[in-house]
Amino acid sequence: MRGLWEAADFVRKVRTRLRFGEMSRAPLTLLRLEVSNSEVECDWIMRPPDAWDEDLPRSIREANISHQTLRDALRIREMLFAAFDDVCSAKLRVFRYTQSDETELIMTGTVLRDDEVPTRIQSLAMRAQLCGFRFSMPDGVLLSKAS
Repeated sequence: MRGLWEAADFVRKVRTRLRFGEMSRAPLTLLRLEVSNSEVECDWIMRPPDAWDEDLPRSIREANISHQTLRDALRIREMLFAAFDDVCSAKLRVFRYTQSDETELIMTGTVLRDDEVPTRIQSLAMRAQLCGFRFSMPDGVLLSKAS
């Protein structure tokens, strides 16, 4: 029963704490949360670009949303391990909607509770990679894992 309470607490915290991002006012959408004895699997949809960014050049708009996605991934990791005391690892996947409203995988990660990233590392991309996330981000823009 404790696992159910932990899952409910995690979902509630995601809804409140990640309701708005730093670079997008759109809420984060969880797709799936699966909890076993010592592992969690969690999938979500990355936030769309902020409506106020419409007038920005496409490259800047996509870079903003890519950085927001990295911030969200690091926060989800942190929140998962805070919510689930017995969980040692988590498999995380981030999707985005395509032009045809299908989902495409853009980031995966098997993250461990014990992985600590030195605070002196300022790059979001490097912090995410050191935590176990895998993605392709040429020119500051996240690409599909199929690319």
